[in-house]
Amino acid sequence: MPGDDEALIRVHAAAVNAMDWHVMRGDPYLARPMMGWRGPRVRIRGRDFAGRVVAVGRNVKGLVVDDEVFGEADGAFAEYVTAAEHVVARKPAGFTFEQAAAIPLAGNTALMGLRDLGQLQAGQRVLINGASGGVGTFAVQIAKAFGAEVTGVCSTRNIELVRTLGADHVIDYTVDDFTCGTAHYDLIFDLVGNHSMAGLRRVLAPAGKLVLSGGGVYRGGSIVGPMALMIAGMVRARFARWVDVLQAEPSQANLTALAELAESGKLTPVIDRTYPLSQAGTAIRYLETEHARAKVVITV
Repeated sequence: MPGDDEALIRVHAAAVNAMDWHVMRGDPYLARPMMGWRGPRVRIRGRDFAGRVVAVGRNVKGLVVDDEVFGEADGAFAEYVTAAEHVVARKPAGFTFEQAAAIPLAGNTALMGLRDLGQLQAGQRVLINGASGGVGTFAVQIAKAFGAEVTGVCSTRNIELVRTLGADHVIDYTVDDFTCGTAHYDLIFDLVGNHSMAGLRRVLAPAGKLVLSGGGVYRGGSIVGPMALMIAGMVRARFARWVDVLQAEPSQANLTALAELAESGKLTPVIDRTYPLSQAGTAIRYLETEHARAKVVITV
């Protein structure tokens, strides 16, 4: 049963995130104190979910039984999950459970990176490195909804996808290195961690902002991995206002904002593949090694 401030939710769909394979692999090693030295502290994987409320705690005021909801909670790869009320919201009207489950962590990361840390304004030029990934596909759409001029960086096979999401310009990283170009950006949202701080700074406008948020695929284990750029960013952020590192926190208010964007037609989740719960391991393996487009979803 749920705690006093929680809801018990019958899970209908869940989404796979890079967090899942990072925790399972204990990769990068530098993050193991947070994830667990000998094994994951949380035994059941999964963070994003969408489903139906079946019970609520006595302090829960905004949710009732049978509400269709989405949100974040540990252990979402299951038939039921308990979640605190403040990280759960009603799913977008007209969206399937699969679509709703794809939104929470990635959508919230994109929203906070652009709106909160990036302070993105209409008319600004924003570059999204990793535009075809889970966070990136949301970031492109959110940036366009805010009225920005968007440049997306992705591989050749994903150029058309990023264009259909609304990007004004697309750079194929297999052909061009955007850090060597002549264009300058008011905001760079880096989701990959594959360029140096100096290179990113070089194409940032004089009053521009660099926001860093994770990245990488599994390549057999690493000590630091994409965290190298994040650590450098944390150090630099103490002395410079042009760089910041995102630490996204789940939020009902942000979920509601994302639902409103979705219902208005400005935000549509892109789902690469869907797997049944019995194939959750296969779904995680696909995400961690195959450069999945956008989101991978599990049906329950």
